[in-house]
Amino acid sequence: MAKFKHNKLKNTGLLFEFLLRQVTVDVLNKKDKSKALQIIKKRFNENTEVGKELGLYTLLLKSKYKDDKKADFFLSEILRQRGKLSQPALSREKYNIIKEIKGNYDSKDLFSAKLDNYKQYASIYKLFEGNEKLSPDDKTDSYFIIMENITTFETQKNADYLPKDFKDNDVRILSYKILLEKFNEKYTNLTENQKKVLKEYINSISNDNEFNNFVNSKIPTLKKSLKSRIEKVEDKVLRIKLTEAVNCIDKFCLNESKTTKDDTVVQLLRYYELDKELKKIQ
Repeated sequence: MAKFKHNKLKNTGLLFEFLLRQVTVDVLNKKDKSKALQIIKKRFNENTEVGKELGLYTLLLKSKYKDDKKADFFLSEILRQRGKLSQPALSREKYNIIKEIKGNYDSKDLFSAKLDNYKQYASIYKLFEGNEKLSPDDKTDSYFIIMENITTFETQKNADYLPKDFKDNDVRILSYKILLEKFNEKYTNLTENQKKVLKEYINSISNDNEFNNFVNSKIPTLKKSLKSRIEKVEDKVLRIKLTEAVNCIDKFCLNESKTTKDDTVVQLLRYYELDKELKKIQ
C-alpha cells in the first residue's frame, strides 16, 4: 500500500494558522488592510465547507476528555461529521484560498512557519483526507497522536495574549487584531531596542535562523551596557546579584538551554528592561 502523504497546502487548520500569523505581521507592519484578514473573513466562515472543517480541526485540538472511551467516541463523531462535508466543495475552496495567498504574498515564506502542534494538524489531516488510504501503521499513529492530545491536560503558558473563548474564527481574528493594536498603544514607552526585538520576532516567524542571528548580534552590546551600569551600583549585594543575572544572559538568550523562541524573546526584553531601569537610577 502506497503511503498517504500529508500536504500542508491542503490542510485547512494549517492554512488558517499561516494566514493568522500573516495578519500579525501585517498589523505590526502597519498595513491599513491585511489581505490575509480579508481572505480569512471571506473563506473561513460558517457558510463555507472550509469554515466547517476548520471547526472540526479546532474541536480536536482544543477539546479535552479524561476518559479514554469518551475521547474515542468524540473522535469517531468528529470523523463522522467530517464525512458529511462536500469533498468537491472543499477542494475547490482550498484551491481558491491558495490562489489568493500566492497572488498577495510570498507563499514560500508564509507556508514555512513552524508550529508547535504541526504533528497534531498533520494527523488530523490524514484521518480526514486519507482515512481509507492510510496503511494500518500510519492510521494507528495518527489516531493515537490525536487521542493523546485529547486526553492530555497541560497548563497553558503565556496564554493571556489570546481570547479565552472563541465563538467563531472571525471573532478570533478580530480580537487578535484589536489586541495587537492595544499592545502597540500600551507599550509606547518601550525602548527602541525592545521594539526592534518584537518586530524582528514577528517578521521572522518563518525563519528561526534569521531571528537567532539577530539575537546573537545584540547580546554583546547589551552585556557591555549592563556591566558598565552595574559597576556604578553602590549596593554591594545588589551588584553581585545583578552580575550573576548578566552572566546568565547567554544561557537564557542564546539557546544554550534549548529555550523556545518565545522564551528567548521574553528574556531578551527583560534584560533590556533591566538596562533601562539601571540607566534611570544613575
